[in-house]
Amino acid sequence: MSKTAFIFPGQGAQYCGMGKDFYDAFDTARAVFELAEKATGLDVAELCFTDNDRLNITEYTQIAMLTVEVAILKVLQEKGLKADCSAGLSLGEYGALAAAEVIEMQDLFRLIRSRGIFMQEAYPTGGAMAAVLGLDADTIRAVCEAADGIVSIANDNCPGQIVITGEEKAVQETAKKLAEAGARKCVPLKVSGPFHSALLAGAGEKLAAELESVRVKDPVIPYFCNVDAEPVIEGKRVKELLARQVSGTVRWRESVERMIADGVDVFIEIGPGKTLSGFLRKIDRNVTAKNVETVEDMEKLLEESMFPIQA
Repeated sequence: MSKTAFIFPGQGAQYCGMGKDFYDAFDTARAVFELAEKATGLDVAELCFTDNDRLNITEYTQIAMLTVEVAILKVLQEKGLKADCSAGLSLGEYGALAAAEVIEMQDLFRLIRSRGIFMQEAYPTGGAMAAVLGLDADTIRAVCEAADGIVSIANDNCPGQIVITGEEKAVQETAKKLAEAGARKCVPLKVSGPFHSALLAGAGEKLAAELESVRVKDPVIPYFCNVDAEPVIEGKRVKELLARQVSGTVRWRESVERMIADGVDVFIEIGPGKTLSGFLRKIDRNVTAKNVETVEDMEKLLEESMFPIQA
């Protein structure tokens, strides 16, 4: 029997105007933006829809992306589309939490706002990230471990694409050594911090403290977490996993492989861009990948009979 997963992208896919057609067309989407504004004190609609310098700054990117993802998710659910499980890359994991109904929406928006601030403040200068293309994870890990300085794997996205993170000098030197070890290319990323590295452990600790007062429920559908690529079916694991995720490796490839092993053969990417759909094609071309970024995307999706629709 076919299974469907909702998946949610992370930072890097954001752009001015994302989600506006949903906002304009659906009261449900506007209500999500209003709730995000109430929870954070930010005019999230203005942040997403008008030209500004903040959208690419982590503390603002995260709340903007999550709001758009949840707005689209809620409209899809209103239309009757359902999933058997969920997952998200980095901040996208909070979209997966929304799909699994683990944390109340107002708390989720407050958390992602705090997460963005904590990550931005944890290591404001001197960090870097780079995408390593065409080299296996074991080789990359070994080179990172031998480096002079703090550098590690941030994201295992798909075969042939792994991201490293850490101190700027260590990342630069490691990139050179990885090129010598056979990497096809090492591309510096335009980011504002060394995300998913040990340098952000303090941000994870602050998030853990923030999570103490948040009520967490058992997921209504399993969500696959970044930290260990395993399905979460009990709410009691959520707080620890979210705190660890800030400085831990995003094991996206393994998460997708585990979902496929559990029978998922249809993945619906919810939010800006098609990044995760691209990763899916490199992980397993036998599965179906769809993305819903616009109202037109949603309408096309709903016309297809392969997806489970609730009456």
